[in-house]
This record gives sequence, C-alpha cells and structure tokens, in this order.
Amino acid sequence: MSFWDHLEVLRGTLFRSLIAVALVSVVFLAIPRQLFDFVLWPSRGDFPFYTLTGLDFSMELINIEVSAQFFVHLRVAVLSGIVVAFPYIIYELWRFVRPALYENERKAGSRAFGMASFLFYLGAAVGYFIVLPVCLVFFMNYTVSDAVANTITLGSYISLFTSLVFMIGLLFEFPTIVMVLSALGLLHKADLKAVRKYAFVLVLLLAALITPSDPVSMFVLGIPLYGLFEFSILICRK
Repeated sequence: MSFWDHLEVLRGTLFRSLIAVALVSVVFLAIPRQLFDFVLWPSRGDFPFYTLTGLDFSMELINIEVSAQFFVHLRVAVLSGIVVAFPYIIYELWRFVRPALYENERKAGSRAFGMASFLFYLGAAVGYFIVLPVCLVFFMNYTVSDAVANTITLGSYISLFTSLVFMIGLLFEFPTIVMVLSALGLLHKADLKAVRKYAFVLVLLLAALITPSDPVSMFVLGIPLYGLFEFSILICRK
C-alpha cells in the first residue's frame, strides 16, 4: 500500500471512532440527571470513600454563569462518550496497526491492546473512588482565613473531576505502551531497570502536576503509578 492508501485507512479508523464517541455522547446528552448523579456523587456525604473512612463531608456547588450548565453538560457528555467508547477506539487502532506487524509481534500486540481497556478503566476507578475524594477533602478544609468561605462553582468541580479521572485513566496505559515497544524490540527490561532509581521521583513529579498543591493526593496517586512501573518491568522482555 502507498502512503496515501495508509492515510485513507487511518481516516476511516478515526472516522469510525468519532462516530462511536458521538453516538454515546448523544445518549448521555439525553440523560443529564443520571449522568450527573454519577459525576456529582463524590461531592456528597454518601460516597463510599467518606462512609468507609468515617469522614463527615459534603459540598454544595453553585452556578454563576448563564450558559455554564449547558456547556458543562456538553463537555461531560463528550468525555463520557470517549470513556465508554474507549474499548472500541482501542479495537480500531489495533485493526490499523496489526497488518504492519510480524506474527510474534501480533501476539504480543494483541495482549497489549487487550489489556489497554482494563488498565484505562482501572485508572479511572482509582481517580474517581480514591484520588478525587482525597483532593476534595483537602481543598475544602484548606482556608487562608476564617473570613474566606469555600464556595465551589460547578465548572471548577468538573475541571478537577475530568483532569483527575480521565488523565489518571490515560496514565495507567503505561504498561500497554511498554508491552508494545517491547514487542517491537525498541524497549528492554534492562532499560527500565536502569532508570528505576529515578522512576519514583519522576512519578511523584507527574502526580504533583495532576494533583497540584496537595501532597496527600500526590502520594495517593504516586504509589499506584509506581506500582505500574514495576509491573511494566515484569512484562517487558529481556
């Protein structure tokens, strides 16, 4: 196949993926109550993290812009569409990449792409059930003065929600990338072991970028991320 033929196949892959995301997003646009019951659940006191830890926590959200609720709904619906359609997106990418691989690379690649969806949802679950509530408790209880009350807008909460849940889900794809690069012979076990002593510091820095100004949630996120690094060493070829 020529370069333009490959480009045509890639365009079809992207188009089908976008259609899948759009269809799922339309469904979430049609059910705003159910969608936001799930999205706003970490802000309520009956969330599992607070009941298990015995914390008496809840927060009220406000809206200060005329069109904010509409655009927040649209944004959350699209991101939810990406999350739900993620396995299909991975499947389309695998269909595009597979013909270019040798048989042994295809076997390793099929395992990697098969693991990708599980790791993404595992990361999103860690962000949703653990890291997000830790951040909310820290920020809501942090004040510079008793004269300043924490009044949180809907847009601010959604920004924190999406940056944590979605980004942590993507970060958990690191072993998938390692497995693919290892199958192609571009990365070896010794390469990862050589940077092990720097990995924990780099992981903490990365966690600090995702959870700014919160050392507690930085360590809460950093520990599973470093665990993924050690797991990547195990699955990487010698």
